[in-house]
Amino acid sequence: MMSSRSDALLELRGLKIYFPFGHRWFGRREWVRAVDGVDLEVRRGEIFGLVGESGSGKTTLGRAVLRLVEPTAGAVRFDGIDVLALRGRELRRMRRRFQIVFQDPYRSLSPRMQIKSLIAEPLRLHRIVPEGEVEKRVLELLGLVGLEPYFMYRYPHEMSGGQRQRVAIARAMALEPDFLVADEPVSALDVSVQAQILNVLLDLQRRVGIAMLFITHDLAVVERIADRVAVMYQGKIVETGETERVLDHAEPPYTRRLLAAARGVT
Repeated sequence: MMSSRSDALLELRGLKIYFPFGHRWFGRREWVRAVDGVDLEVRRGEIFGLVGESGSGKTTLGRAVLRLVEPTAGAVRFDGIDVLALRGRELRRMRRRFQIVFQDPYRSLSPRMQIKSLIAEPLRLHRIVPEGEVEKRVLELLGLVGLEPYFMYRYPHEMSGGQRQRVAIARAMALEPDFLVADEPVSALDVSVQAQILNVLLDLQRRVGIAMLFITHDLAVVERIADRVAVMYQGKIVETGETERVLDHAEPPYTRRLLAAARGVT
C-alpha cells in the first residue's frame, strides 16, 4: 500500500534492475539481479541511509531513482508522480527536483571550468535567476557549503577533495531540489574531512529541509547522519528502520557484520 503524499516524498515498489550477463545458452539469457524487488520510502525532509557492501546494488538503486539507470520492473513515485512514465520535457522538469552528488567530485567537475562557471551553468540552463543575479546566487551557494567567495576563481585541480565535494554539493543545490541522492559522498575523503562534509549535509537538511538518500558502505557514517536506514544485501533490503534501533538491535547476520566492521570489532 502506497503512503499518502504527506508522508513519503520518494516511494519505490517492487523495484528490479537486471543486467544481461555473458552469452545466451540454449536460448536462455543469464541476468545479474542488481536490484531485486525493493520496497523503500524516503519521507519529506529526512535523511535516509542506504548501506551495503560493494556490489550490493545500492548505487544502482540510487541512480534508478533519477532515471540514470532504467529499471527492469517496479514503480518509482516522486511526490505522487510516476517517474518511470515521464519522457522528454516532463522528465527534464522533474529532474530539477532531484539531484545527485557522486563519490568522486573530481570526475563530476569539468577541469577546464572555474568554480564560478561550474555553479552558474545549471542556473543559466534552467533560468533559475535572471542573468544579472547569477553571480550573487553563486556566492550564496558557496556560502551555503562553507566556501569563501575567492573560490569562485579557482579550478577543481586547485582545490582539495573536501573542497571539491563542497562545490559538487553547491552545484547540485543550484537547482533548489527537494531531494538529493548522495552516493558515497565521503568515502574518498580523510576522516576529519568526512566529518566536515557530513556537517555540510546536515546543515543543508536543517536550513532548507531537503530530503536525502544517503548511500554508503559505512554504518558509522549512517549513525552520524541518517534518521532511518535500510541495509541492502545482494540486491535486496534485509533490514530497515529507525537508525538507532537498527544499530542497537541488528538482527540479520549481514547487518551485524557491517556493524562490527564499523566499530572495529573482529
